[in-house]
Amino acid sequence: MSASIIGMAHSRVGRQEEQTLYSLLTEAGKEALKDAGLSGKDIDAVYVANYSGGGFNKQEHLAPYAIEIDEGLRFKPCIRVENACASGSTAIAQAIYAIESGRFKSVLVIGVEKMTSLKTAGVTEVLAMASYYPEEGGKGYSFPGLYAEYAKGYMAEYGYSEEELADTLAYITCKAHKNAMANPLAQMHMEFTHDFAKQISDKNPMIAPPLKLSDCSLVSDGAAAVVLTSTDNAIAMKDKVVEISGIVHASDYLSIVQGKRARYELTAVKYAAQKVLGDLGMTINDIDLAEVHDCFTITELLIYEALGLAPSGKGREALLNGDVYIGGRLPVNPSGGLKAKGHPVGATGVSMHVLIVKQLLGEAIGEQVKEAAAGLTLNIGGSGATNIVSVLKRIR
Repeated sequence: MSASIIGMAHSRVGRQEEQTLYSLLTEAGKEALKDAGLSGKDIDAVYVANYSGGGFNKQEHLAPYAIEIDEGLRFKPCIRVENACASGSTAIAQAIYAIESGRFKSVLVIGVEKMTSLKTAGVTEVLAMASYYPEEGGKGYSFPGLYAEYAKGYMAEYGYSEEELADTLAYITCKAHKNAMANPLAQMHMEFTHDFAKQISDKNPMIAPPLKLSDCSLVSDGAAAVVLTSTDNAIAMKDKVVEISGIVHASDYLSIVQGKRARYELTAVKYAAQKVLGDLGMTINDIDLAEVHDCFTITELLIYEALGLAPSGKGREALLNGDVYIGGRLPVNPSGGLKAKGHPVGATGVSMHVLIVKQLLGEAIGEQVKEAAAGLTLNIGGSGATNIVSVLKRIR
């Protein structure tokens, strides 16, 4: 058995002062049900992906609020899923497992985060709780600092100078912002020049050496939702069907600073990608586009290598030869990614799936990738501790 997405919703991403955590959740859920042509009574369970409703909004125990979407959801199981920035894809994976078990027929998954209720210092503090707190967040590490460890490890392993790395990462920044210009739901509609993204300046300060402000994803509000059912049910209900053909969840050591995992590669991402593609009898060459977790530009660079788009230490080649641009071998983050579309933490994994489905249906939110039949999502939690890769295919 496999699962397919039959209904979707995706909010605007960014600072949304008129929206609350609750309104973002309910609006996304209602829209996804409407898109699926279902009501609450047709749904067997609701999974709500949310990283820190408590930290950002003083609301733990969020999942039962989903009943406000439709009174038909009353008495149905509502489950909150937390797995840091990978909460959304984790919720989708759990919903798929429940459908495949036969326990549930149709499941609503909502990812939501309202982050801008706090100022920058408060956001940083809440996000730090997704690290290994005794050795990382509790000792002053922010997430830019943790991913800076990857950047430093990469330079040391492969002999890059800081200037060479800055030049490489600037291409990723500029690509993200150019792609976001076509996405009406993206947070930042602003193109960057290569020189601006490469250089330290008053408007582009160093955040955690060697990562600058232009290397960091955004603080965002937003929500996305999907309705999942078995592929057999989807085919009976819809004229167009996109299936989640495979999904692999690979966990690694929680801490990056303790030295139990490499600081120059995303080892568990490589494992998850190879396994999901191998299980499906596919290679990365069979994928037409990807939405990946570019929480920092160094992360996207490492992802190119983990996916096999470039050899280890040579991710820069995927940029210079155009492979990862729209029109290239494998367009990466045509939406603008976390870097420019935005990163409402709990919603991000669900957002990725909505974006890929829309592309495969020929109804892209943003620029359409031509003749896309198979897409990949990669969602990361923490500094590489939680890693979920899914492959989606247009099957009808």
